[in-house]
Amino acid sequence: MGDRSCSLDNERAIAFQCLFIKGCNCILVNIQMGLVRLRIKEFADQRGWTLKEVADRSGVNYRTIVSYVRRDEGMAMTDFTAIQKLARAFEVPIEDLVEVLEE
Repeated sequence: MGDRSCSLDNERAIAFQCLFIKGCNCILVNIQMGLVRLRIKEFADQRGWTLKEVADRSGVNYRTIVSYVRRDEGMAMTDFTAIQKLARAFEVPIEDLVEVLEE
């Protein structure tokens, strides 16, 4: 398993590390070990979409989306591929989808 670093450039200066597994998946990890929350429910509500519609539009498994939405307290890791698909479906930058709860 190789490590590669990446960062999301925005006004919050969030630093993440991508851990590539078998060259196809990327797990997004907050390097500062803080917690992040994905704003899936907020964006779905703004568009009048159900979580099932979010799954259909993004290609992300429905159970994965539900598990992310239930983590209001935040999470330290998430699948970067899922974040990319969700951001594309909502037509927002990744930086808008990811909310830092604790740094």
